[in-house]
Amino acid sequence: MTTIKKERVPELNIVRAICILGVITVHATSYATVQLTGSGYFILYNFFNIFMKFGTPTFIAMSAFVLFYNYSDRPLNRELIVGFYKKRLLYILLPYFLFSLFYFSLTQVIAGSTLNAEMISNFINKLLTGKAYTHLYFVFINVQFYLLFPFLLLLFKRYPKSRKWAIVAGIVIQWLFILGNKYQFHVTSRGSWCFTYFSYYMLGAWLGMYYPMIKEKFNNMISKNGVRETGVGMLLRGIWAVWLCSGVSHSILWYQSRLYGHSFNSLAYDLLYSIFAFTSLPVLMHAASMLLRKNKLSLLCRPLNRLGSLSFGVYLIHPFFLLLYRQLSPAISTAWVLHLWYIGGFIVALGCSWIVVGLAARYLPYAWMIFGNLPKLKKKLITNNSSAYIARKEI
Repeated sequence: MTTIKKERVPELNIVRAICILGVITVHATSYATVQLTGSGYFILYNFFNIFMKFGTPTFIAMSAFVLFYNYSDRPLNRELIVGFYKKRLLYILLPYFLFSLFYFSLTQVIAGSTLNAEMISNFINKLLTGKAYTHLYFVFINVQFYLLFPFLLLLFKRYPKSRKWAIVAGIVIQWLFILGNKYQFHVTSRGSWCFTYFSYYMLGAWLGMYYPMIKEKFNNMISKNGVRETGVGMLLRGIWAVWLCSGVSHSILWYQSRLYGHSFNSLAYDLLYSIFAFTSLPVLMHAASMLLRKNKLSLLCRPLNRLGSLSFGVYLIHPFFLLLYRQLSPAISTAWVLHLWYIGGFIVALGCSWIVVGLAARYLPYAWMIFGNLPKLKKKLITNNSSAYIARKEI
């Protein structure tokens, strides 16, 4: 049976690039939020450390978007399910295993530990819970969603009317988990469980299933002078306003807590961050769409598009370069040098990761075993009105 190939979504790689920049910013500023509370620039470090946390939930929402966009119109059969899990095994779980082993071994070497049965048992436990290194919980979360995906796809196929309630169901499930955990379950490492991110995943699923219709409406409201004053245009402005207000408010809560020790109900943090994270994908998709529509910004879109296509590999390896940078850095006593040092951490983590993954994609055979599904480099970037995309196979 022939499957109709879906139209590519050029905005996704731009959004991926913005998200990986956000992730690296959060990690590069983490030390500063502890060490520079007495600095006049602490407000900036805190803001970037908190506001840029849209990366993880947006990656989760994008993963759902890609899956449901590509699979929702295909027959759900054994061939589809086997193919789906085969790709996850090769391009996600294999790199996850290798990097888990790498980071765990690295931390053990730094700690001066020796190989024994207890260490092996500890590694297996961390591997199965996404705790081999601080950032690998993200893959562990996605694995949980991969296990749920066929059942959700079956639900939406068998009961098509349930699709329109996907977002509502996601919000309800997420908040039942948050409230239940606060008052009853007390699950440790709540952030490592998929239910903490369920509304973002279901938002991505909903957008993926309805994307052709949404795109058509969006394109109809674009004129030569920009966005018409339509209901859709007003909705977009409203989403942007909510995103900015919730993100800034969330950073203010953390500023007050970190600098002055003020205590707030944990639900206040959850609510503001949930609103901010939930609106991040629509905001960033809209921003990416606007960037791609401006031909004069093609010089910005090209590197962003390239970075986005390498984002999974960059995500996996960037903490290594940040760790190496911090381990090899000398003692610093001058304030302005210290600020440059923090900026340098971001540049090193991003630049070295980008170079290594990019070179691996071009020259290293079987690089996918380490960095996941990488783009094919023979095809060039094409900018044509509203689209610019380096051809790559979505996984």
